[in-house]
Amino acid sequence: MSQSLDVLGGITAEQFLAEYWQKKPLLVRNAMPEIAGLLEPDDVMELALDENVTARLIKQKDRDPNQWSVKSSPLLKADFQKMPKLWTLLVQAVDHYSFDLSELWKKFPFIPQWRRDDIMVSYAPQGGSVGKHFDFYDVFLVQGYGQRRWQLGQMCNAETEFVPGQPLKLLPEMDVNFDEVLAPGDLLYVPPGLSHYGLAEDDCLTFSFGFRMPNVSDMMDRVGDKFAENEVLRNPLTDIIRDQISAAGEVTANELEYLKSKIMEQLHNSNVLEDAIMSLMSESKYPENIPEAEEIGTGDLEEALDQGYSIMLEPASRLLYTEEDDEILFWGNGEGLCISEAFAEKLKLIANGESVMLNLDFADEDMLEDLADLLNESILMLVPPAEEE
Repeated sequence: MSQSLDVLGGITAEQFLAEYWQKKPLLVRNAMPEIAGLLEPDDVMELALDENVTARLIKQKDRDPNQWSVKSSPLLKADFQKMPKLWTLLVQAVDHYSFDLSELWKKFPFIPQWRRDDIMVSYAPQGGSVGKHFDFYDVFLVQGYGQRRWQLGQMCNAETEFVPGQPLKLLPEMDVNFDEVLAPGDLLYVPPGLSHYGLAEDDCLTFSFGFRMPNVSDMMDRVGDKFAENEVLRNPLTDIIRDQISAAGEVTANELEYLKSKIMEQLHNSNVLEDAIMSLMSESKYPENIPEAEEIGTGDLEEALDQGYSIMLEPASRLLYTEEDDEILFWGNGEGLCISEAFAEKLKLIANGESVMLNLDFADEDMLEDLADLLNESILMLVPPAEEE
């Protein structure tokens, strides 16, 4: 039995996953007090104007609040002039720009890295919202500044109808059965499909820790890409089923079964499937946020490690692994990685969210070359001793 977690209100991760995860909401007061004041509205406004940042400015008309408009990034200072009374600014992947914020993923160690989407920040003045809606992913809504009132309603699905003629997928109504105001540090878990409506009580920032599953369509696309890369599969199949005469326009049942079996034969190739799925899951959702690394060689790397630098995952990158029969395979930012056996255990720790120091006495040339490659690809980063948490 694992320990109870403050972020879950004193229940264990097992209890949360069994009783709440993708089933029902959970409200925890003062669950993450360290997030209070971590960012202020001016910080979010400034970040939204960065040309590389993904953001949306959502406005409601003064004369008709039921009429909405959405301006997507890049946002300019001019977009914030002559503003209506009701508006909201959404900034995606703020964890890629704030190490303090990205560290807060560790508050959810019971959900693996590959499920993480990003941490979005919502800034709104009093009365601002994004309307009544629902999402297809799990989200922990954490109040960081000011107060926001949350209402929760009915469960929705892909068949749910939306308000026509609006740029947002808004629900026409909600059967409200939860109505609470969140203060800084408070957390509200909202499962997929549950309708919700957040209304700013004053100037406020809400942090959305999103967790998302892949969809079958994207996975099949990636499998198809992997098949397309195989030149052998581009060759026509052998016609071994021409054993009967059929009408010119007919595809016989035997012929169709044969063609289907050749596809299924490839789909049962576990190595191809694994590589396709892992390459998709390890892709960075916002690759434009990955900084360009300064080229480093093994000599400079040894010097940095000797000075006490540690190694951690670059916040905008993804690093995943599989482990079976003592074989560890890694994928980073959508590509399979060739990692020496000596470095694999250390790299596992980094993928699991730890900051690692490498002992030069036990670091061979292969290990240093692997590390230099991952640093030069901006999958990993060096952290000076003074910046250690």
